[in-house]
Order: sequence, then structure tokens, then C-alpha cells
Amino acid sequence: MKEEEYLSMENIAQYIDHTILNADATKEDIQRICEEAKEYHFKTVCIQPYWVKYAKELLEGTDVGVTTVIGFPLGANTTDIKVAEAKQALAEGVSDVDMVINIGALKSEDYDTVLEDIQAVVNAVDGKAVVKVIIETSLLTKPEKIRASELAKQAGADFVKTSTGFSTGGATLDDVRLMRATVGPKMGVKASGGVRSYEDAVAMIEVGATRIGASSGIKIVEGAKEVE
Repeated sequence: MKEEEYLSMENIAQYIDHTILNADATKEDIQRICEEAKEYHFKTVCIQPYWVKYAKELLEGTDVGVTTVIGFPLGANTTDIKVAEAKQALAEGVSDVDMVINIGALKSEDYDTVLEDIQAVVNAVDGKAVVKVIIETSLLTKPEKIRASELAKQAGADFVKTSTGFSTGGATLDDVRLMRATVGPKMGVKASGGVRSYEDAVAMIEVGATRIGASSGIKIVEGAKEVE
């Protein structure tokens, strides 16, 4: 990799939401993830709602934010439930919320429902947290991916995100490229699911990702050393 293309450990760490969303994650796991995030200066930790208060305490006074998930992982919760989740997360100090769209409504071409669902969460956080919209690309056709990205942008979300990591597939370069082309240069695009190495992360960034969701954050940033 040429010097001008090189992303340092510090630079690439700021793209990463250091993630643990497993159902069996323990308090010790959350503590470990937070300690790693502080050491490597990741952008945020991404954790289940139950752990937000604890993570916020552990990260107090640091530059690491807290991301939690809304309507996760299926997106089939009612809008009222998603709004309640978002409001509670905001009250507990999150910096980001990653919400799953109503995938079934999208595939049923009920676009008003999808739009209103996203807008309700955007309105609930009222600019006090970053809203990322998970469209679950592995379940969508190309036209559906485009429409979902357009709806997320129309709703005023900050990011469109590829995947939960809990469905049939994760981020692909083609999907990130398509999402970037759809939302334009100003909106964020988060690649999540299957980004496991420095090379993977750089490739995603090169086609338009501005955030990376990964449980392999340390491996990614340590990989920067190998190309110095």
C-alpha cells in the first residue's frame, strides 16, 4: 500500500464501532470491550441496550462513545417500541443508536411504514445521538437496497448501515458502493458484518464506508502495523 493510501492504527480506529452483541455476553465481556476501546481509541463500543448504563460508567471521561441497537436484530418491533428503546438509550447516555428497519414492510412495498418508522426514531433522539439505519442487505434485492437507503436519507438519519451480523450475510463491497452512490457523499455509510481484517476495513472505506462495525477491531488496527 502506498504511503498516501495508508491508514494508521489511530486513524482507522476512529472508523470502528467495537462490537459485542452476542446474547451470552457477560459483564466481564462488556468490561473487556470497554477497556479495549479505551486502549485503542475506537469511535464507540456497540452493545445491547441492557449494558448501556454499565458501559457508560466504564467509559466516563474518555473519547469513546456508546452505540446501542434498536429493534434488533429483526426490525419487526412496532414503532412505539423502537421509540421507547431509543428514548431510554438516549437517557442513559448513548452517542449512537443503530436501528433495524421494518424489513417485512419494505419487502411488502409499504414504504410509508418504513419511512415513518425511521422518522419516529430520528425524532425521538432529536439530534442528541447519531442514528444509523440497518437495512439488512443480505435479505434485499438491489432495488430494495436502493429504496431502503433512500428512505433512510429521506427520514433524516445520519447513516445507512449494511447489516446486523445476525442474518444470512454481512457487508459486501458491492453493497457499500451501492449505498454510497444512493445516499450521496454527505450521509454516513456503515459496513457491518464480516469485516475482520485491516485489508477488509480499508477496502470498505475505499468504496465509501465511513464507519465499520466489527468484533475484530483489535485485529483490524493491529493489521495497520503490518503495512507500515
